Amino acid sequence: MDAATAQQDMRVISTLDELREVVPEPHPSLWEKDIGRIDPTARTFIETSPFLLLATSAPDGTCDVTPRGDPAGSVLVLDEHTIVIADRRGNRRLDGLRNVLANPHVGLLFVVPGRSDTLRVNGTAQVVSEAPFFDRLVVEGSRPVLALVVRVEELFLHCAKAFLRAGLWDPASWPDRAAVPSPGEMVRSMRDLDASVVPEIDAMLERDAAQNRY
Repeated sequence: MDAATAQQDMRVISTLDELREVVPEPHPSLWEKDIGRIDPTARTFIETSPFLLLATSAPDGTCDVTPRGDPAGSVLVLDEHTIVIADRRGNRRLDGLRNVLANPHVGLLFVVPGRSDTLRVNGTAQVVSEAPFFDRLVVEGSRPVLALVVRVEELFLHCAKAFLRAGLWDPASWPDRAAVPSPGEMVRSMRDLDASVVPEIDAMLERDAAQNRY
């Protein structure tokens, strides 16, 4: 079935009332789970997390989500409303940072390996190029040239259902690597290149990931 055929029978939800006809209001306690600050348990979760997702949006409403990874403890908790995330070496597109310059609202999802619950943080961010805490952001001798300072406005725990449904931490659910296109195969397909370039692209990306992390 193609998209055009599927759309003929779709019921599109366009108002909140229509949405609540399908999914009733949650229990009031679920609206109250946002504590709006970093309490001691949330601080420990953040400082234990080596991986987060950063969501930003541009003025025209287009969105971007980027992964951020560092050794656990690299995200700094300055106080109960402020965290700092180093901007590490990448492809220099700066998609998320460019969005923040235009629209400071950000969403963060902190992940701890082996844990299926996650920590959601929403707030506003600033891009900074120097501050007293930059020396604390050094990893493997590399001092970042930029960082995000996030003012925490919402913070709450997200339940484990999504990770459990995905079987994310269960090796038995992981696909055979040979069944998933390699980065080189995906680049070849997206750019309509000759298949002969796949090994070279895979080797280049693997080398870059190993040698240029910081």
